[in-house]
Amino acid sequence: MIQEMTSEEQIGQLFVVGFHGLTPSSEVADLIRNHHVGGIILFSRNVRNAGQLLALTSELQEIAREAGHRYPLLISIDQENGVVRRLRQGTTIFPGNMGLGAAGSERLAREIALATGRELHALGVNMNLAPVVDVNNNPANPVIGVRSFGEDPARVARLATAAVEGYREAGVISCLKHFPGHGDTATDSHVGLPVVSHSLERLEQVELLPFGVGIDAGADSVMVAHLYVPELMGEEMLPSSASSHIIRGLLRERMGFEGVVVSDDMEMGAILESVGTERAVVKALAAGTDLVFVSHLYERQQGSITAVRAALEGGGVSRELIAQAVERVVRLKARYLSWDGLPGRSVPDWVGGGEHHALARRAYESAVTLVRDDARRIPLRLGAGERVLVLYPRHESLTFAEEENRYPRGFVVESIAKRHAAVEGMPVSASPTEEEREQVSRKAVGASAVVMCTMNANLYPGQAELMRLLLRSGRSVIGIAVRNPYDLMAFPELGTYLATYEYTPPALEVAVRVLFGEIQPHGRLPVSLPGLYAPGAGIEGLK
Repeated sequence: MIQEMTSEEQIGQLFVVGFHGLTPSSEVADLIRNHHVGGIILFSRNVRNAGQLLALTSELQEIAREAGHRYPLLISIDQENGVVRRLRQGTTIFPGNMGLGAAGSERLAREIALATGRELHALGVNMNLAPVVDVNNNPANPVIGVRSFGEDPARVARLATAAVEGYREAGVISCLKHFPGHGDTATDSHVGLPVVSHSLERLEQVELLPFGVGIDAGADSVMVAHLYVPELMGEEMLPSSASSHIIRGLLRERMGFEGVVVSDDMEMGAILESVGTERAVVKALAAGTDLVFVSHLYERQQGSITAVRAALEGGGVSRELIAQAVERVVRLKARYLSWDGLPGRSVPDWVGGGEHHALARRAYESAVTLVRDDARRIPLRLGAGERVLVLYPRHESLTFAEEENRYPRGFVVESIAKRHAAVEGMPVSASPTEEEREQVSRKAVGASAVVMCTMNANLYPGQAELMRLLLRSGRSVIGIAVRNPYDLMAFPELGTYLATYEYTPPALEVAVRVLFGEIQPHGRLPVSLPGLYAPGAGIEGLK
């Protein structure tokens, strides 16, 4: 098969490209038809609802079939669940990794991956860029956080393995990311090049352990991040995604991975601010990468293909190396894809249906964590006229990985109002101004209880100051961390504290049900709150 492919066909099979729009753009059609590009990545910008997504993937595959592609396109997506999800109306919202880490059930992690994979497969998406297996042991991490299962490498490995098994059963290609480990970083690789300064011994004990277990479990692919690891890369001033030390030396030779190596997006800041997309793509392939992602601009996609062609002709990349990469990609396609196995033209009734919603509800109920209730605020006991003030985050995106925000503004207010009429809501910025704090102080006067939903307050001093202001006022205050659970570190004097691990309607609904004593909280912290709690903290059973 490889011998029958032209050089142009081989190069095209090593690219995964993105585009803008809800239907195939002329640019992506050109890349598929004339440059033999064999992989597509979809973002929220490409998805409106389940029916539209199925129509889009079907049309993309039809373009490839008519162009004479030997195998269907790899169509990938970042459906990590939780805060990073691309699917929209007509699909199921499932909890993300840290929620599953709080639940602690391998069976549940496998069921969620299976259900997610089944919905993706039914909509024509055959590769999920998940699970994230980064070990989040740095509370200041700006980009991983709740995308991780937690800080215990063994638990991350167990839950990741369960997810890999679930995706495999669903017929969807899985991807362990972000190798060699993005959990202990304080820089977002979307904007700069993070540095991981640990020794190989430490990396093997922590960051690399989940990757090794996942590889042994048969993970289909591994995504290499844009990191600088001086202990392994020496003076090689390149991102790890373009480093032979990381890809060939560590991942291939030391860890024995024989599957498909994929790059993180080659248009992220860590690449653009260092070597540049076209040069990085060539170096990544020369270092042993099999699939390179150029996810956004047509000009960079064309330029990268041209650069690889020139490198192949000029000896910058060996033909043998390209052939090996193509062979791995084609082998992966042959295992999962066939022209006869594509989904039909209509969305099955079970996608976004009752069975999956019941599974999601059970998972969220297992995840939400009542970390502390020293003040005995829960369950809420309110007289008919007692007013509740609810503070909730504005519509703001905290990381580039989220792409765009679909935060449920005012959902907590609406949910509480179904149970208690006297409730008032107020949106608050991630970094509340002095004017906002004064406005909150005025609204808090006369409130019997204040529920403040915080979002990464340990990284935003303004939120922490607002919480301390409320605590000094003598109000009855309940804190709900709707993102990373580290917020309590910023105001340890808070007596009642819940963690939902994500700002989504089903997670918030479970939190409100806990507030009113309708259900018992079952989650346990999957990370430590330094100086306060070790992993496993949580209250189960309310008075």
